[in-house]
Amino acid sequence: MNFNSIDFFIFFILVFFSYWSTISKHLKIQNLILLASSYFFYACWDWRFLFLLIFSTLLDYFTGIKMSNSRSNHEKKAWFWLSICINIGFLGVFKYFNFFANSFADLISNFGLNAHTYTLNIILPVGISFYTFHGLSYVIDIYNDRIKPEKSFVNYAVFVSFFPLLVAGPIERATHLLPQIKGKRDFEYEKAVDGLKQILWGLFKKVVIADNFATIANAIFENHSHLSSSTLVLGAVAFSFQIYGDFSGYSDMALGTAKLFGINLMRNFANPYFSRDIAEFWRRWHISLSSWFRDYLYIPLGGSSGGMWRRVKNTFIIFIVSGFWHGANWTFIVWGILNAFFIMPSIIFQSNRKNLDVVAKARLLPTLNDLVRIGFTFCLTTFAWIFFRSENITHALEYISGIFKMTIFSKPYYPNNGGIVTRTLVLALFFIVIEWQGREQQHALETLFQSRKKYIRYAFYYLVIIIIFVFSGSNQQFIYFQF
Repeated sequence: MNFNSIDFFIFFILVFFSYWSTISKHLKIQNLILLASSYFFYACWDWRFLFLLIFSTLLDYFTGIKMSNSRSNHEKKAWFWLSICINIGFLGVFKYFNFFANSFADLISNFGLNAHTYTLNIILPVGISFYTFHGLSYVIDIYNDRIKPEKSFVNYAVFVSFFPLLVAGPIERATHLLPQIKGKRDFEYEKAVDGLKQILWGLFKKVVIADNFATIANAIFENHSHLSSSTLVLGAVAFSFQIYGDFSGYSDMALGTAKLFGINLMRNFANPYFSRDIAEFWRRWHISLSSWFRDYLYIPLGGSSGGMWRRVKNTFIIFIVSGFWHGANWTFIVWGILNAFFIMPSIIFQSNRKNLDVVAKARLLPTLNDLVRIGFTFCLTTFAWIFFRSENITHALEYISGIFKMTIFSKPYYPNNGGIVTRTLVLALFFIVIEWQGREQQHALETLFQSRKKYIRYAFYYLVIIIIFVFSGSNQQFIYFQF
């Protein structure tokens, strides 16, 4: 049930009016409605994996209580590691078992040995990486005495499975989301309007930007072997726009939907392609995952203390694990390693905290220096995305080698209808202008035209709606559903 489907629209309307109806103004009833609708939403993907979600939720719920009631540190640690091992074990079986089995077979084949590997014929449960990380952060926070365990199973289950964030994040923390689930919620008109604006812009990102660029990127990546260098560059840039529009579009729709239920989710994107270096990019891209690894892996490993070697080592660990989190393929690991290398200069020269504020704050245009740095950062990011998009390492290397040819200065040739490229680039220009105007806000439309007359604002909203209906691309699955 995709956010951009008629099925979800009907589902949302039914849940929304049930949630805010007179009978459901009691907090416990509201949370029961959220839990039941979240489980129904997840079951629409594959009802069999609903039992895995419920088991994972029960495991961490009871583990939290058991740790809190433990009579000794040894007992507390035993419950903690039981939960950690089972959660990681589920990820290992469903997401990584076949990868390790095949990688082992490939390794020993290099020594002239044949291995009869056993692989599992299973599909990846949608959203398993996201809701597993919800549970892990909850258990780790209780173990470190940052929070107390939640006594209500319904409240905790809503935290894990709240349907706007269930299948593709953001990855929430119990310290942020649970107090909102436990607290009284009243309908706020202003918050609801802001949520609708964020949903509208997220929908534009997905169906206009991401889906149109996906058509271009797919055609070029699938036919890369006989295309010019300039066309391959076009394909790489197209994927950069696709993945940003796709994932940040989902996040905007998730945050906007949550606001309609009186809940604020963690911001997941903050205009990452306006970043002036790679360190700033990773503070603005998939913020919930980056901060999760910072708090639950980088800092426990020693963080930046202990000298330069430890900072470098921990940074590489974080990016390799981040790549591995995204999928069981060497392409993701290489993508992570590349980003670690890209960020190394700022780590070594300790300039990674240099660009903390938004670019060109309170100014209409960036300086030439900022513009050059933004362009360079985008080029590095786009280069790394080639590995992320490629089917395997060989595909990525062939694609990259095709870029570095003399045809780099030729006119790009799109394998199918070239008209879609011109149309999509015009739409992308409109998209960039609006994103730039709203770069200091939580989302692009938050205060856009706020000081203008109402009819101007509504004319713009209707323009975006018309563009969505007229120029939406071919329906594509959200990229991060596979993670």
